Amino acid sequence: MRVKDFRPGWRTDFLLHRVGGEVIERDDCVVVRTPSNEGFYWGNCLMIPETPSNADLPYWLRRFEEEVALGRPGVRHVAIAVNSAVPDPGVVSAWLDAGFEFVETATLRLRPDQLRSWPAPELQPAPQLRPIDFDREIPRFVALQSADPQGHEPEGYRRFREAQMHRFAQVHAAGLGDWFGLWCGDELVADCGLLRDGALGRFQNVLVHPRWRRRGLCRALVQAVSRWGFERWGLTELIMCADPDDVAIRIYQSVGFEVFDHEWGLQRNPLEDEGARRSVRLASAGGAA
Repeated sequence: MRVKDFRPGWRTDFLLHRVGGEVIERDDCVVVRTPSNEGFYWGNCLMIPETPSNADLPYWLRRFEEEVALGRPGVRHVAIAVNSAVPDPGVVSAWLDAGFEFVETATLRLRPDQLRSWPAPELQPAPQLRPIDFDREIPRFVALQSADPQGHEPEGYRRFREAQMHRFAQVHAAGLGDWFGLWCGDELVADCGLLRDGALGRFQNVLVHPRWRRRGLCRALVQAVSRWGFERWGLTELIMCADPDDVAIRIYQSVGFEVFDHEWGLQRNPLEDEGARRSVRLASAGGAA
């Protein structure tokens, strides 16, 4: 299997693996390993070419163990990306019964003439965009990203985000991308990354601090970073991947992004993350863990 044959969303995902990642093309799959961050699910995964059958489950569990998890105690998950059209989840019922989550993402794109302008959020002081200072500000950005662990075990998620930011410092040093913060005065309220490959850009991890949501900051961040990529880096197309059922996708579309493809995969979380997700679900329902 070859990376060049991936669907657009998965192919741009692999831009991050150019720095600090191992990508190995096998006959039956593509192997991805991130030595510096074993808890990075989709940086330690297999990409397979076709929708697996229920009978394929033991084979791919064995291949994941052989290629990704063996001798790496920090790899406590299983992640299988699939390079085929999104099927009905019932097709992989045995996988779901074995604890896997069916993960679907929408792939969106934006070209310079599609970018829509919106008024800046009415906040004082006015939000300002600037790239991170990797020498001094990584702890500030990790604190923002860890404020919402998104159903993961909090301390493990903080370590994951810290490792990712140090990796992105290497991406920046190689001239392959940057990380941006939206600041209101001295407070960091939102952030995201932007990778680049020639004239193509790929967004990473758009996030607004929980206390600052529903004030138009997500749209302001995506709009400003898109303009930065087009005007300062000379990009001609931006790619974004998002949960098709999440409210954020409508924000991206309001800036001009259009859905043009979908990708999917199968993910089984470590027990500690499943426990954290259960606690979040119970708290949301008014219960207790």
